[in-house]
Amino acid sequence: MPESSLLRLAIFASGRGSNAMAILSAVRSGKLSRIDPVLLVCDRENAPVLEKAREAGIPALQILPKEFSSKDEYERRILSHLREKKVEAIALAGYMRLVGPSLIEAYPDRIVNIHPSLLPAFPGLHAQKQAIDYGVRVTGVTVHFVDLQMDHGPVILQKCLSVSPEDTEESLVERLLPLEHETYIEALDGLSRGLLKISGRRVVWRPD
Repeated sequence: MPESSLLRLAIFASGRGSNAMAILSAVRSGKLSRIDPVLLVCDRENAPVLEKAREAGIPALQILPKEFSSKDEYERRILSHLREKKVEAIALAGYMRLVGPSLIEAYPDRIVNIHPSLLPAFPGLHAQKQAIDYGVRVTGVTVHFVDLQMDHGPVILQKCLSVSPEDTEESLVERLLPLEHETYIEALDGLSRGLLKISGRRVVWRPD
């Protein structure tokens, strides 16, 4: 990626938009100086993230899967908007839907996700509850490239957090959130600078 170019990023979100807003805040503050967030895509009607994105000056698009006859048709509609905006990469930020072949094939190794566990431990929903129920003493967050399996693609970056005996699912969710933001911003900065190279299942960070 040329030094002066900006990575045109679409953010996918489904709910309140905490990670999405953290990304936009990092762009404004200069922490993500090589990212241009050009579109937010939401799959849920009237999700809070839609209004938050519009208030931040980012075009926000609500596309509801129930209005399409198939997942492929739904994703192809999204693709048409991504191409219109010349999107180069996608950040899933609380997007509660498995990404299908249409998007994966259009953006190979250009879709990233954040998950609140140290994958491959505790994939799927309620990862913090899974960690509490299992009794682990250390958990964390993972940023990874997305493939066709749930919470599975090559790991870009992981950071750890100790689990206290007093932790509940709710307290662990809150304590992990700042770490999610920090880790996602660092990983997206690496992506935007062209520092990430996939070698098999490993992501190698090149020197900046």
